[in-house]
Amino acid sequence: MRVVPIQLGRIVPLDSRHVLQQAVQRLVERGWQMRCGLEVEFHIYRLKDPLHGHDLDPDRAGWPGPAPEVSLIHPGFNLLTEAWFDRAEEPLRIVQRTAQALGLPLISLEIELGPSQVEAVFDVSDALTAADNMVLFRNATRQALRRAGYHATFMCRPPFEHIMSSGWHLHQSVCEQATGRNVFMRDAPAPGSSPLDALQVLSDAGAAYLAGLLAHAPALTALCTSTSNGYGRFRPNAMAPQSILWGRDNRGAMLRVIGAAGDAATRIENRLGEPAANPYLYMASQIHAGLAGVDAQLKAPEATETPYSPGATLIPTSLANAVRALQKDPTLCQALGQPFVDYYSTLKLAEHQRLAQAEDAQEFHRREYFGRI
Repeated sequence: MRVVPIQLGRIVPLDSRHVLQQAVQRLVERGWQMRCGLEVEFHIYRLKDPLHGHDLDPDRAGWPGPAPEVSLIHPGFNLLTEAWFDRAEEPLRIVQRTAQALGLPLISLEIELGPSQVEAVFDVSDALTAADNMVLFRNATRQALRRAGYHATFMCRPPFEHIMSSGWHLHQSVCEQATGRNVFMRDAPAPGSSPLDALQVLSDAGAAYLAGLLAHAPALTALCTSTSNGYGRFRPNAMAPQSILWGRDNRGAMLRVIGAAGDAATRIENRLGEPAANPYLYMASQIHAGLAGVDAQLKAPEATETPYSPGATLIPTSLANAVRALQKDPTLCQALGQPFVDYYSTLKLAEHQRLAQAEDAQEFHRREYFGRI
């Protein structure tokens, strides 16, 4: 992960890892460091044809190629049951051993609610290490499982009728480099603050960072949910966000504030992301939006207790809408660099256009995402 793309003696500005390095440098200049914990949902299936992808039949060639035929490793809708874990133990052990062999800080690996859905949780690390870990985990997991006759996919919504969407929840805080103190932590609730006030839990800087994430959420969506497939997740009563809101212990909110006054583990959980997102862009977007809130001393609204109530500003409902929001956000365009935003927008609008022109949307999702990510 130390490769730096160079062209004519200069770093290529379109390199996503360099984009994150630039964002991290903004924190370093303030004496801060971002700390990230990863909570990643994905799906594992058993290949019906173990030779899929190995026989390379020229009659099956295409772009994208045909997706594999699969069966479930567990039926779902029975969270954390021993019986379902027993069915899924072999592929989960493969994932566990692979992550450990790579030195990844895997904390837990468990059955999730959806059929064939699982969740991996990783310990906190600095932003660049966390992003590198996500890249390694996805690639190694897919390769190791394929060798054993399984298919792992990090697409948000696999192309089947009875599924649960997968999300990538990013737990983030900012610490002082010199002392390790959590910048988001508040020693005591602000005088006169209510339980729904961000200053009940977060420091002034933490509350402003939260407000920055909310203020720039439409643009952030293009970087946190970077495939057309991921936008089917934003629906009510699906343990996923629908509107640009924050809450305390409510999994329907886009952002959750976890912790309490005096808790060194106080953090913000962003539930906007999908597991297929580019981790470098996901994390860079958080830094830029959060610092914009800090610099402008933005005030966070009250927390929500009813995240699906009408009236709140909705998360963009398509990749195209999210990209247009990014293009119209001068703060993020300046922070990321206009050449990068133009390049990224061109790629993602073309992806959206391919879906719009597809004769069979379901087949598009199978070929574009299920067999490839």
